[in-house]
Amino acid sequence: MQPVKPVPEDRAAEPLTEYVQRVNRRIRSFDHRHPLVWDLHLTGFWVLAALIDATSGGWDNVAHNPDVPFGLVLALSVALSVPLLWRRSHPATALLVTLPPALVSAWSGAALQAALLQLLLVHHIALRLPLRNLWWAVTLATVPACVTVVRYGDSAGSWNQQVGSHLVSLGVAVLIGITVRTRRDYTAALEDRARRLETERDQQVRLAAAAERARIAREMHDIIGHNLSVITGLADGGRYAAAKSPDRAAQALDAIGTTSRQALGELRRLLDILRDDDQDGGGAGQAPELAPQPALTDLGRLLDGVRQAGLPVRTTIKGEPALPEGRQLTLYRVIQEALTNTLKHAGPDATAHIDLSYEAGGAVTLTVTDTGRTTPLPSPALSGGRGLPGMRERTSLYGGTLEAGPRPAPEQGWRVHLHLPEESPQ
Repeated sequence: MQPVKPVPEDRAAEPLTEYVQRVNRRIRSFDHRHPLVWDLHLTGFWVLAALIDATSGGWDNVAHNPDVPFGLVLALSVALSVPLLWRRSHPATALLVTLPPALVSAWSGAALQAALLQLLLVHHIALRLPLRNLWWAVTLATVPACVTVVRYGDSAGSWNQQVGSHLVSLGVAVLIGITVRTRRDYTAALEDRARRLETERDQQVRLAAAAERARIAREMHDIIGHNLSVITGLADGGRYAAAKSPDRAAQALDAIGTTSRQALGELRRLLDILRDDDQDGGGAGQAPELAPQPALTDLGRLLDGVRQAGLPVRTTIKGEPALPEGRQLTLYRVIQEALTNTLKHAGPDATAHIDLSYEAGGAVTLTVTDTGRTTPLPSPALSGGRGLPGMRERTSLYGGTLEAGPRPAPEQGWRVHLHLPEESPQ
């Protein structure tokens, strides 16, 4: 492998270049806001130049017929220069308007230099209109030169000198217009691409934020919902045992304290993970004490807490567990949510059974059943709960399936069945 070449540091632009670019941006911005101001100035300049050429007799130096009346020369000068006012908004119309005075100038022999302003109109046609308009625009702009050759012959110069030089000038005007247009379209395409990339980036940020909010909601629901359900069960059991068995009530209070501390510890670890590193206070040794997410090795502690809350739980495990951390977390959270729902909705004297089967290739099947009431759980859309949607979201991350519903008659209770397929080869 070839070594990566170091990226050269960005060079600052020259002061003169920055100044020119800054002035150019200001001029373009002003022209975009007030286009008529620049059009009036440019048109006024060329009208004044044409009038000076006509009144000072400068046109006599290149005229083929110096006896052209002064009034006609003055009128032709104005007619050839005033249409420049519409060169940006209607360049084709402006060229058509200048064609008759250009023909009269060529036929009369005045050969006014103001006729060369047609080059500017052809330039704007190449810059602003579809390129298919160039063929007739160049043809019309060449007609006055052909008229001069036909009218005055060799006295006005050879045909290749008259027509050829005029075609070269038109070609230069067209090439400049196409070059500026290409550069402008390229810049517009870059700006549009930058806007689309910015929009796509914002959309990705919003999608990532929504996914992160959903993940946080699942974790908060699993932690708070389960532990509060266990605490509620322990509190109810302690209240009934307080009168007859103070020792059992004390055990329930101890279990409540242990469960509460465990919930607070999990919440603290979750918030530490979510906390921005810049807000940690920056110093070495101040990093939060993090702990891994719960796995199947923590299942015994989970079941102990549920049993202390008054729900007997039996487990049946087949096969050897060899799952990655993500799949273990999914199984743990699904079991936690299923047992929490049993504590909430199954009623007294209910029992639960966990059947966990590990298969080859990382596949696993989990079934959690209880013997409580068969009353359906509240709809997540109506109750705002995230239990069942959270379990399905976790399962879908690994291409698995999850079914939750009442057990078939004559059995009573609720059943949650999960299956994760084999892991895809990396």
